Amino acid sequence: MDAEELLLPRSQLANERLHAMIPGGAHTYAKGDDQYPENLAPVISHGRGAHVWDIDDNRYIEYGSGLRSVSLGHAHPRVLEAVRRELDRGSNFVRPSIVEVEAAERFLATVPTADMVKFAKNGSDVTTAAVRLARAVTGRTRVAICGDHPFFSVDDWFIGTSPMSAGVPAATTELTVAFPYGDLAATEELLTRYQDEVACLILEPVGHTEPFPGSPLRSSRGHSTPGYLAGLRELADRHGCVLIFDEMITGLRWSEAGAQGLYGVVPDLSTFGKALGNGFAVSALAGRRDLMERGGLRHSSERVFLLSTTHGAETHSLAAAMAVLTTYVEEGITAQLHALGERLAAGVREAAASMGVGDHIVVRGRASNLVFATLDENGQPSQQYRTLFLRRLLAGGVLAPSFVVSSAIDDADIDRTVDVVAQACAVYRKALDAADPTPWLAGRPVKPVFRRLA
Repeated sequence: MDAEELLLPRSQLANERLHAMIPGGAHTYAKGDDQYPENLAPVISHGRGAHVWDIDDNRYIEYGSGLRSVSLGHAHPRVLEAVRRELDRGSNFVRPSIVEVEAAERFLATVPTADMVKFAKNGSDVTTAAVRLARAVTGRTRVAICGDHPFFSVDDWFIGTSPMSAGVPAATTELTVAFPYGDLAATEELLTRYQDEVACLILEPVGHTEPFPGSPLRSSRGHSTPGYLAGLRELADRHGCVLIFDEMITGLRWSEAGAQGLYGVVPDLSTFGKALGNGFAVSALAGRRDLMERGGLRHSSERVFLLSTTHGAETHSLAAAMAVLTTYVEEGITAQLHALGERLAAGVREAAASMGVGDHIVVRGRASNLVFATLDENGQPSQQYRTLFLRRLLAGGVLAPSFVVSSAIDDADIDRTVDVVAQACAVYRKALDAADPTPWLAGRPVKPVFRRLA
């Protein structure tokens, strides 16, 4: 089907209703209709496995499911069975549920580099708790973030450093400094410049892969620079700061125990989310007992308000997390994701090369976490060319802000995706030859998620 034939009248009306009531028209900026070609932002009705259906009755093969959270596919039977079992037993009580014990035991058995864990609902909860804890135990105020990584928290300590910093006091932002990934010398220079001021180093433990859907891609190693994490561990120890790994993306997708389990470098604190609940809301802060216990009761030091959330231990979400962890271990899901991603990457690269755009549609990242860059005739990242590419994918029934796979994707899905990519690449080649993608856009280009003006 030609992109001009893909009409989404019901979705367009629903998007208008969304914008009338919800700022941005979505509860996550990365899901906004500005991330999709004009009038081609489907509103989802339901999903099963690797497929979703929009309210206009179109079916899509879905990649990047739930911003990487639904890594087993939608409505996974083992997860749903675990959730249903808890629903009839109640979801929240005035005292801890036995499910909290079981979930903590299961998590710590899967991530043995951590001594204690505390659950919450989203990633920002736990990354901010980690930063607060680091500041408390070190008595220092500055936070050092990896400047090559796209997102850490909705809270002021991070958002103040983004283009969407409106409302954040400058005094808060000044306390956050940045270091580059993979450059130990630059990081040491930063720690020396702010000697005894930096409470923590926080980073994703792998190379930068994607700013956000719809943002130009800067670089995409998708793996750890050899020796870098070990060097960072040594630097943190020598300068007396806390090392925090943000494992929101790498948790489960790199190994069941995250990147720390794969690379063998143990952080002081780490945070997990996304894939942990397969779409159910659960995140985790994990780490060393002597640090984590500062948020508890069994110590004589000043208390740290670590995490205290009404719904953080909601039973059905913890049941989902246990089912996810069990499924990953028993079924070797991480290996499946890598195999599927490798097959998809090879197919897309071959399709792009065969259409003469292999240098312009570039698949990057670890096989379990693939993203793509859309480059113009000068080899520069282009939102216009991204728009053209997304239009053709949507017309072919592929919903792909990234090429991040779930384990529900099968070979037939990948074959279909590669066919659609090949058709998109043929149009891409025409636009490159014309040095102007505008005739194929049919509207405004997609926009970066993080930008100063709407």
